Amino acid sequence: MKVLVVGNGGREHALAWKLGHSPKVDKVYVAPGNAGTARDAENVDIAATDIPGLIQFAKNKAIDLTVIGPEAPLVAGLADAMDNAGLKVFGPSQAAAELEGSKVFCKNLLHTANIPTASYQTFRSGEDAERYIKDRYAEPNEPVHVVVKADGLAAGKGVIVCDTRNEALEAIDRIASRREFGEAGNELIIEEKLVGPEASVLAITDGETILTLPAAQDHKPAHDGDIGPNTGGMGAYCPTPVVDEDLMSKIEADVLVPVVHAMKRARRPFKGILYAGLMLTPAGPKVLEFNVRFGDPECQPLLMRLKSDLFDVLEAAADGRLGEIGPLEWDDRPCTCVVMASEGYPSDYEKGREISGLENADALEDVKVFHAGTEIADGQVLTNGGRVLGVTAMGNTISQAKLNAYSGVKEIRWRGAWCRKDISDKALPRS
Repeated sequence: MKVLVVGNGGREHALAWKLGHSPKVDKVYVAPGNAGTARDAENVDIAATDIPGLIQFAKNKAIDLTVIGPEAPLVAGLADAMDNAGLKVFGPSQAAAELEGSKVFCKNLLHTANIPTASYQTFRSGEDAERYIKDRYAEPNEPVHVVVKADGLAAGKGVIVCDTRNEALEAIDRIASRREFGEAGNELIIEEKLVGPEASVLAITDGETILTLPAAQDHKPAHDGDIGPNTGGMGAYCPTPVVDEDLMSKIEADVLVPVVHAMKRARRPFKGILYAGLMLTPAGPKVLEFNVRFGDPECQPLLMRLKSDLFDVLEAAADGRLGEIGPLEWDDRPCTCVVMASEGYPSDYEKGREISGLENADALEDVKVFHAGTEIADGQVLTNGGRVLGVTAMGNTISQAKLNAYSGVKEIRWRGAWCRKDISDKALPRS
């Protein structure tokens, strides 16, 4: 079998690496890929949003399954185009991908389906949003505890947590007036700030059967202690002790099953990865957001722990026969992924800085370095993004997995490299 993975991030490197372990898979291509996928698969110089180019390549190479990694090509309709061309594809349709492509659509669907989420208001203009805040809060530094969100795709950075009136007005200005997130700011949401630990629960579904994966915990804020601006994710670990079996059953019953049914009723049947970002509040789990693909960096520790054949699972979901797949098999050991980032991220950063020590890190036991923002030039691996690497490691305990991951981090160098130092610490008091 020949597989095409679409994308160039850490998630796509992990997918290509895991699919390459299947005894049924003879060849894995990644379009466009990165320096890491060039080692574990074969890169193809086609952009993830070049729909005609990807379809032509898949036809020319007789690709048996295309796995779409990032959200942008899904929202652009790549899965539909592949399907219409007679090509087997894993990933939701354009209509279903709106669950991530529009936060307004997502929140309205959650409300209609009675799925627990934060109370919210939607706005089509910055002026209306500003008036909403000013009408409710009189003093500049008055506590407000709201979250302001750009409606569209913003690479995980269009969500701004605000604690004062001025912060909320500044967030509205950034999204709606200064257009920091481009067209993603055509509409915006203001919702109540929820309190509690966060968890990521991902499930594979063919629109009928749901296979829930072990819960993971992402680390969105840039700096230790969950402070600083939101990022695309500075690290993750799996499984997380904040979600036990009883809570997982509740999440499946109150969140995952209802959203699959709601999408079917909306004539947007969902087939692919359903990612629920949850806040575990004192009143129970509430949905922060839905994504329509593997999370990055949650994908890396999840796939390192997966012992079942990933190709079998994704192909069955694409064929609508996921019910034939039995329970997935997992390594009992926990896994931690630490993201190494470029100097300046999540704001402006330079590309093209030379990376050293990758071979030393990969040589460590139970460590795998997944590339996210890298490229090869003249035989040298260079930085090519904000989040550059996901150093991922297994261990007999969460503490050991963390130690192994940071041992890998210590082997890797480039000018300005940095990372959070506390990935997975949230689990330690519970484990």
